[in-house]
Amino acid sequence: MAKKQNSPRYQAHSAPTSQKSPLDEARDELFQHIMRCGVIGAEQEHQQEWFDATIAYFAERYPELTKLELTQLRTLGERFAQPLKTKQAV
Repeated sequence: MAKKQNSPRYQAHSAPTSQKSPLDEARDELFQHIMRCGVIGAEQEHQQEWFDATIAYFAERYPELTKLELTQLRTLGERFAQPLKTKQAV
């Protein structure tokens, strides 16, 4: 019997691998930290302290990120940490 060769048609179910940018990886990791650390719903002062320390950590963890990207990362994180806004009945 002949062996089946690995051709693209036999690998149709394998997902293509796409690499995330460092900013995308950092964003996903930051969102996970926010959910685990209870930042959502914390006092504004505590959130600011937490973000100061966390973004400093991310600057070391992801040295390839620019200052602008770190600022964007913090902005995304602060927006993510805001409580849900509900519509009030008029």
